[in-house]
Amino acid sequence: MSTVIIVVIVVLTVALTIYLSWYNSPKQKGVRGEKYVSDILSELPDEYIVLNDLVYNTERGTTQVDHVVVSKYGVFAIETKNYSGEIYGDDSRKEWTQLFVNKVTYRKKWWKTYTYVTKNRFYNPVKQSWGHVYKIKELLKSYPQLPVIPIVVFGGDVNIDKVESQNHVVYGEELCSVITDYNTEFIKATDVVGVCSVLQNRSVRHLVDNKTHVKNIKSAASKFENAVQSGVCPRCGGQLLERNGKYGKFYGCSNYPDCKFTAK
Repeated sequence: MSTVIIVVIVVLTVALTIYLSWYNSPKQKGVRGEKYVSDILSELPDEYIVLNDLVYNTERGTTQVDHVVVSKYGVFAIETKNYSGEIYGDDSRKEWTQLFVNKVTYRKKWWKTYTYVTKNRFYNPVKQSWGHVYKIKELLKSYPQLPVIPIVVFGGDVNIDKVESQNHVVYGEELCSVITDYNTEFIKATDVVGVCSVLQNRSVRHLVDNKTHVKNIKSAASKFENAVQSGVCPRCGGQLLERNGKYGKFYGCSNYPDCKFTAK
């Protein structure tokens, strides 16, 4: 084999490796997941208005909402997750688990295989979605009668059958039917445009790039953990008190029921 051919093979191999690393990066998976959900939402009837990639200022930095669907039947705050493998979690857990089960063949005994299990953890998307709901409700104080519904939608080669949630945690193909199942009118069709204007005008996406948003998230998480470890409620500044609950001991805010923050 000539030197030129070897060099070409090496260059192509390196280029392919770099491309696959980029393609499989969390950022690009997220981009593909949001595009996948955006395409699905485009199939909704014309009376639904879809807003994508909204960023809002919060007391802890910024929060990013992947998709918001506005209608006279309610506002739907949609959190997108483009994952693979099996997902385990429920509403109360701080983190959910992504599990991969792979069959690997022995090198010397090709007729034998063993099971290799990989686990990853990620922040509870239901809690994340409810955070978006609270922010949207704050922005839409002029429309107190309008419900804001959180939805977590998973794309990719994923299995969410083991997820236990009282909220909407769905596959992509179920998304539109979940939204259109809400059919009670809370505002007039003419008010939908006003709701959209509020949500769009308060978004600071044009001022905040992705790096700044991630930095804000990390900073907020650090302040949150420090407050909890110090016995201070990160939500209202009250004192965290040890209490006994159905599932064991936990810490609750001294300002309950005005503040319902809890931590384990």
